[in-house]
Amino acid sequence: MNAGTPYASASLYVGDLHPEVTEALLCDIFNAVGPVASIRVCRDAVTRRSLGYAYVNFHMMVDAERALDTMNYTMIKGRPIRIMWSHRDPSIRKSGKGNIFIKNLDKAIDNKMLYDTFCTFGNILSCKIAYDDQGRSKGYGFVHYETEEAAETAIEKVDGKMLKDKIVYVGKFKRKAEREEDGTSEKKYTNIFVKNLDESVTEDDMKEQFGGFGEITSLALMSNEEGKSKGFAFINFQDMETAKRAVEEKNGQEFKGKVMFVGRAQKKSERMAELKEKFDKIKQERINKYQGVNLYVKNLDESLDDDPSPRPSSSMAKSPRAGSCVTTRGVARASASSATPPLRRPPRLSLR
Repeated sequence: MNAGTPYASASLYVGDLHPEVTEALLCDIFNAVGPVASIRVCRDAVTRRSLGYAYVNFHMMVDAERALDTMNYTMIKGRPIRIMWSHRDPSIRKSGKGNIFIKNLDKAIDNKMLYDTFCTFGNILSCKIAYDDQGRSKGYGFVHYETEEAAETAIEKVDGKMLKDKIVYVGKFKRKAEREEDGTSEKKYTNIFVKNLDESVTEDDMKEQFGGFGEITSLALMSNEEGKSKGFAFINFQDMETAKRAVEEKNGQEFKGKVMFVGRAQKKSERMAELKEKFDKIKQERINKYQGVNLYVKNLDESLDDDPSPRPSSSMAKSPRAGSCVTTRGVARASASSATPPLRRPPRLSLR
């Protein structure tokens, strides 16, 4: 580790963990390097499932350095772990300085191969390939250097070069907001998806509807085994401008008594990622909404049940406590006409 490296403690971040990896397992593995002070596997606050990363704290800085040098990308439960220094200061990550983006990577390139390729240009804080839910590479990754100079050197030396039979692009990492300002975040596509079609719609009908926008290279109207339309189709245009214009003009338009949905065709993994993000957001909103509003009620009569319907006035069920009544929600509360007087606190003595 360089003398100028700003690490305040011998704490390591360990990522890409298998869901079944526990603190005990990590303790056995990292204690082989040196005495471990503490280990914490981060978990979901509600489900208590592992989030796939942990923090390992050593007593001695030299042991943390040795673990980083010798155990990075070690296989644990069939997955290579990714180790880097723990940065308590989020400004280091959020600044974006020294962070580069690599795309058009061969699918065979993993985290270790990416690290070995780019570590020659400077000290790497983190290095990661993007994977889908099935553990397959998405063909791009990120490398975060300690200095901006190292990042610029890596861009200069590797951009446009061949890595495993593919010419890669290497450039400075830009956040989504920055890409939107530059106009570079727009999805490029020529393939569109059309759904909510009437069963009587044919391929000739689709060509008549969409052929006016430009040259169609392929059209597939999906049908079942009986030859009946499934109500959706895929259309591939010659260029992106044509596909975009078709989406803008045809989406929401009525055709044969049905309103069509027309949009960019997405891969299954992309749709799943969008749905996951949507449901995670709803889940978090629900958690925040009901945070700290649960009530605990005790000392209820055993005869009470969960039936929320009002009790008939003639039943006069036995109250669970003197001076209590049962509400329509089955919860005992004090009656206003209770014969039992409320407890009074003794008056406080004032100090003078």
